[in-house]
Amino acid sequence: MTELHAPPWSGNDHRPKLLLVDDEPTNLQVLRHILQQDYRLLFAKDGPRALELAKTEQPALILLDVMMPGLTGLDTCRQLKQSPCTAAIPVIFVTALNDTTNETEGFEAGAVDYITKPLSAPVVRARVRTHLSLVRVEELATTRLQVIQRLGRAAEFRDNETGLHVIRMSHYARILALAAGLGEQAADDIFLAAPMHDVGKIGIPDAVLLKRGPLDAGEWNIMRRHCEIGAEIIGEHPSGLLRMAHSIALSHHEKWDGSGYPNGLAGEAIPLEGRIVAIADVFDALTSARPYKQAWDVEDAIGSLRQNAGTHFDPVLVQCFIDNLPDILAVKARWPDEP
Repeated sequence: MTELHAPPWSGNDHRPKLLLVDDEPTNLQVLRHILQQDYRLLFAKDGPRALELAKTEQPALILLDVMMPGLTGLDTCRQLKQSPCTAAIPVIFVTALNDTTNETEGFEAGAVDYITKPLSAPVVRARVRTHLSLVRVEELATTRLQVIQRLGRAAEFRDNETGLHVIRMSHYARILALAAGLGEQAADDIFLAAPMHDVGKIGIPDAVLLKRGPLDAGEWNIMRRHCEIGAEIIGEHPSGLLRMAHSIALSHHEKWDGSGYPNGLAGEAIPLEGRIVAIADVFDALTSARPYKQAWDVEDAIGSLRQNAGTHFDPVLVQCFIDNLPDILAVKARWPDEP
């Protein structure tokens, strides 16, 4: 079957790579004719070879026949989804079967779509384009999240914070968001955006940011700029995770009584995500040791939250935080600071 081997690709060939799997050479020839212009193609005539190529070549998409001797397409798909290195590769079944029971079994095995034989070139091309577009969207979302997390780490390095601080406070914020009645998606967005809350400290001069003693009035004015700098770094976005990160960066130092900064917002005019992160951030700061202070006992930190409920913090959220203290303390115990 040498005629089915794809020629070597040049280093400049960035077309998506597809793996075509079918025990009938004629079917592979049909698929090659339909797809070879737009994609780099790999071929396998059985399940074991398909598993090997999927692992070594990491195709963007797999077109997989269902009815194959030995290791069937369904079993091949299940093994692909059980392996960490191939689980994320989308699989489209190509089959003459059109029974809904078989389709259900295929989706349960991990396939994302079905294409029925005899093959229609426009249908095959459209389905492949659609699922590769979905892969691209997921890749962009993953990349955006990684950028957000790394910017958060950059702020920690500037501020001599530990990575464990943002891990803990992000988990605290998620617990509090759920306790406040937000859904899973919104709570997850807060969890993922919270590490960006102090990214604006990247723009604060070392003489101010790293000063050991108290800041004077001029230095405080400079330090307070980190909220607006952070919002500028993240930028304004109409929706999604970056919108959440922008809001948190800008509002996490606002206070319930209106005495906070940068905009002097009060009460529910402060975005809910900013009020949530404020409590999570302060609690972790109080209960963590720093070069300039000892860690507070949990009881003292909770006492401070109670004392400042209604002035610094949203009093309802403070109570929600306290009501979920066992979960908070479990997070604190899971990610302790190094001695």
